[in-house]
Amino acid sequence: MIRVCDLDTPALLLREERLLKNIKDMADFAKKIGVSLRPHTKAHKLPQVAKLQLKMGAVGITVSKLGEAEVMVEAGITDILIAYQLIGKTKMERLMKLLKKADIKVAIDSVAGAKELSQACVDYGKEVKVLLEVNTGLNRCGVLPGEDTLKLAREVVKLPNLKLLGIMTHAGHVYGSASKEEVLRVGEAEGEEMVKTAELLKDNGIEVQVVSVGSTPTAKISGKVKGVTEIRPGNYVFYDAIQIGLGVAKEEDCSLSVLATVISRPCPERIIIDAGSKTLALDQGAHGKSTVRGFGLVKGYNNVIIERLSEEHGILKVTPECPLQIGDKIEIIPNHACTVINLFDEIHLIRNEELIEIWKIKGRGQVR
Repeated sequence: MIRVCDLDTPALLLREERLLKNIKDMADFAKKIGVSLRPHTKAHKLPQVAKLQLKMGAVGITVSKLGEAEVMVEAGITDILIAYQLIGKTKMERLMKLLKKADIKVAIDSVAGAKELSQACVDYGKEVKVLLEVNTGLNRCGVLPGEDTLKLAREVVKLPNLKLLGIMTHAGHVYGSASKEEVLRVGEAEGEEMVKTAELLKDNGIEVQVVSVGSTPTAKISGKVKGVTEIRPGNYVFYDAIQIGLGVAKEEDCSLSVLATVISRPCPERIIIDAGSKTLALDQGAHGKSTVRGFGLVKGYNNVIIERLSEEHGILKVTPECPLQIGDKIEIIPNHACTVINLFDEIHLIRNEELIEIWKIKGRGQVR
């Protein structure tokens, strides 16, 4: 049996016990409060993990891109929300093909996008379920809560071959929070804005079956708001240094790590590893806020800082007393697990410090 310490590097590791614990924890939470769990699989890009999530209680999955949906449908997963605006003839053709194989829902946030989707469905003789994307503070896609959402909903329900299921949001601005208290405020506002908007639609005769909120830091906050029906966290299967910085997770919760080798120690205060930006990515936080130190958390060495990254080199700042030597291997919890997994072709599933399986990351690179 191959042990972790024998793997060639850089290598992406996934510890099975922590993965299963994280999946079960979120599934148990959703079940306890009575909401549906539709996890976002852009975080892990692995059909194997998606199937574990479904087995433990998820009602379906969420993806960002059509390519991710195609990978999951090929793996046999058939209940999918594409939480992304699909625009253009090629996208419409691909979506129509998917509708033959799976129950696909699509996010929309404009009349123009809704009309294009409606026309494609008419042309192909299909019906598609849609959710209106609401901007609860991220200021990315989405219409504003309240009257703007109602205005869009009134137009969408007039269009043929579209079935309006409800509304969805992503409180990604939570990653700019400076404290746990701010995370709490963002999560509560996310849920409350969505429920108020859903009530407004209902008061105006528009059916709302789904009120969907999403993000790992806010899922257990906004999900508790009465009237929310669905949560869509993604990163929780792995967690990472950014989640630790936000106070959402602890180091022992993190299931994903990068194994790297010390390849040089040019001076007592500097160590070089074989993992650079092509391995660890360059994320240090989001939306102008940094909740991390350096470019990853080195397990077991709190005073070691990954200070700089070249493409293939990580430059670590250490004290002269640091015991690491050339040839030693270290494990790094990435700052942002979702971007790091997109840089690898395969991931090593680990149980009791032994390799039990290698999975191809089938959803990586699916940006179309």
